[in-house]
Amino acid sequence: MTDFVSQIKIVPSSQHAVFDTLSDLNHLNKIESLIPSEKIRDISYDRDTVSFRVDMPGVGEMSLRIVEREPDNTIKMVTDKSPIPFTFWVQLKEKDSVSSFLKLTLRADLPFMLKGMLSKPLQEGIDKLADGLAAWTY
Repeated sequence: MTDFVSQIKIVPSSQHAVFDTLSDLNHLNKIESLIPSEKIRDISYDRDTVSFRVDMPGVGEMSLRIVEREPDNTIKMVTDKSPIPFTFWVQLKEKDSVSSFLKLTLRADLPFMLKGMLSKPLQEGIDKLADGLAAWTY
């Protein structure tokens, strides 16, 4: 297993507000503008799952499901459909009453042959997502 961890970001919203928004995938409609539409399309979601198509060779359709919610602290997701199985966590911690810390972790079961090719894009992607979520208004 290989972990890709974002830098810790400061979000200008309370820990509770960030958790409430991110723990319900119906709120993805608010952040669809952060998703690169030239690479990701056909997005559908409900409270617990999100499905989409990635326009990259060997990827195709993907589906993620929330499997754990630790109120105001952690959201854990796993892949239901993916060429490479992975787990994704959103971790939150209170900074003060109006801001919080956010950290993202992606743990992927990368085959040795793909690790060299995918490590840099996956790290860049997790960092870009953390930046977008930190800048978003909750």
